[in-house]
Amino acid sequence: MKPFIVCEHVDFGYENQDAVIDLNLTIDPGDYLCIVGANGSGKSTLIKGLLGLLAPTAGTLAVAEELRRGGIGYLPQQTAAQRDFPATVREVVLSGTLNSRKNRPFYSRAEKNLAEQGMERLGITKLQNRCYRELSGGQQQRVLIARALCATEQMLILDEPITGLDPSAIQEFYRLIRKLNQEDRITIVMVSHDIRSVISQAGKILHLQQRTLFFGPAADYAASEAGKGFLEG
Repeated sequence: MKPFIVCEHVDFGYENQDAVIDLNLTIDPGDYLCIVGANGSGKSTLIKGLLGLLAPTAGTLAVAEELRRGGIGYLPQQTAAQRDFPATVREVVLSGTLNSRKNRPFYSRAEKNLAEQGMERLGITKLQNRCYRELSGGQQQRVLIARALCATEQMLILDEPITGLDPSAIQEFYRLIRKLNQEDRITIVMVSHDIRSVISQAGKILHLQQRTLFFGPAADYAASEAGKGFLEG
């Protein structure tokens, strides 16, 4: 099976200032990759590069054709304004089909069915007529994942998804993501500061500090120099 994404000696940056340097990375179908690192280490820049929003300034980035055709669902960090969005759950989930809808004024039956399937899959069908801003943080994350799954069945990229969640909602979120990865075979790429939890959740860890400090199995990370320094810090 061919990799979804391959980076070979890739740099990403802005205005002659690279934030990610000499990155070698392979993301295979079914991977659960967690990206960790201190603030300013290049994590957000890398995510923009993987999403195709930022072109490499050096090296080679190869993306599988199925991802180029809209195979990546993205959950950015939520702002306070986004958490207060005045739309129903159904409307938010349906908006995940906007790229496929193009300029058509109405959603198709297939797109509506996709949204309904997404809500059922995430256990939020009973919430579909509720206002998004009235939901708990954990419920909002389920809505956003259902929205992202309307755009893809291939890969989800999540940027600090547990920010603002209470401990029980965090554990429920991890269970949900693990289910999507293991049972539905959706490739997961997640940026997180919750390193102690993600070691037990993810299959691979990428530790960035502009350059790669560690890339490999999560089981090996804690014993690595990068892992020991980060976990003890």
